[in-house]
Amino acid sequence: MLTTDQKKQFSELLEELGQSLDISEGQYDAAVKSYQAVGNQLSKEGSTLAPYKPEILPQGSFLLGTMVKPVNENDDLDIDLVCKLTGKQPSWTQYNLKQKVGDQLKENELYRKMLKEEGRRCWTLVYANSANYHMDILPSVVDTGYQMILEKAFLSAELTDLNELAIRITDKQRDDYYFENNHKLWLKCNPFGYGKWFSVQASLDLGKRITLSESIKPVPQYQKDKLPLQRVVQILKRHRDLMFNGDEDKPISIIITTLAARAYQKEVSTLDALLNVINRMHLFIQEKFNPKTGRMIKWIGNPVNEEENFADKWEETPQKKIIFYKWLEAVQADVRHVFDQKDRGLQWVIEALKTPFGEKAVTKAFSNYGDKQLLLRESGGMKMAGVTGAIGSVGRTSIPKHTNFGAKKDQ
Repeated sequence: MLTTDQKKQFSELLEELGQSLDISEGQYDAAVKSYQAVGNQLSKEGSTLAPYKPEILPQGSFLLGTMVKPVNENDDLDIDLVCKLTGKQPSWTQYNLKQKVGDQLKENELYRKMLKEEGRRCWTLVYANSANYHMDILPSVVDTGYQMILEKAFLSAELTDLNELAIRITDKQRDDYYFENNHKLWLKCNPFGYGKWFSVQASLDLGKRITLSESIKPVPQYQKDKLPLQRVVQILKRHRDLMFNGDEDKPISIIITTLAARAYQKEVSTLDALLNVINRMHLFIQEKFNPKTGRMIKWIGNPVNEEENFADKWEETPQKKIIFYKWLEAVQADVRHVFDQKDRGLQWVIEALKTPFGEKAVTKAFSNYGDKQLLLRESGGMKMAGVTGAIGSVGRTSIPKHTNFGAKKDQ
């Protein structure tokens, strides 16, 4: 059983680990600048889309603040975006809208070269060289007044009617892709409703409130401070990435994020949040009867669409389910191995973290942690715990500010 002082110290180290996994402010600002330029291209004068005020907004981990750097630094960041149009021409089908977005991108010579083959629902722009990211742009339609509803929802501390945040998207695999022009009958998707749900799950009433409202602004600012749930999701995703690097059947981020958010119980400490989440995630995997097969299936429901099962691929590819449970068992074992005994000091913890979370990230986290402790000591704020001897910002015995009495006076 860890002491209170150890919990505080190890939680601070985990916070530094989360920061070392996060994308940098420079990467964030570059991505925002890039997708704003895409929005300008889509809405430029003379564009057939201009009357419908196209706007590019983040979704997924970029919206949630849970992105992590790739294990291989040369790999691309995957940035998911929504192209939001307010209305459309009445005759436009899903196919028409998708092509209009693609055609407007292709009018720009640079974007024409960057466009990958059209995806099922998205257009993908690949930013090569030093950028190292690609953007999946999801064309969508909303009704007049949507932006006001969106902003109001994200500024509120409470859950509003999340159905109001749903958007309509195109899908090449739908039977009505080429002929249905009533967008209210198109596939419904709710990335912003999910973002709002996650924000409420993650929120803490600590006087300083961190929300996701910044992410839906035209020029969102980088979020350096993260809530414990956001850090936990980042740490879990890094463990997944190291364990199954390159495996297409690895646990998908939306499942990890959803289960973590459901399991989270408003712990203020990153360590307490991590321990609680890994112990409770399995409780939110349900079993439901599938009338098509006559069998019980695993169900991880979308919190903003009760009919959607994030684990639906587990039936098609049973290996995905096997790998998920293998990962969950491994992350539980690894975290418990590091933090389950009070007689293990900080240096042992750091070494034990390197294998499951990456030597480079852990080394950087410890270095940043050490720098902050040095500053604390120089300011006279360093303390020593009476029982464990652990040094940090908690404890009862103050450590005097260091003075270099051994230095010679200037001659």
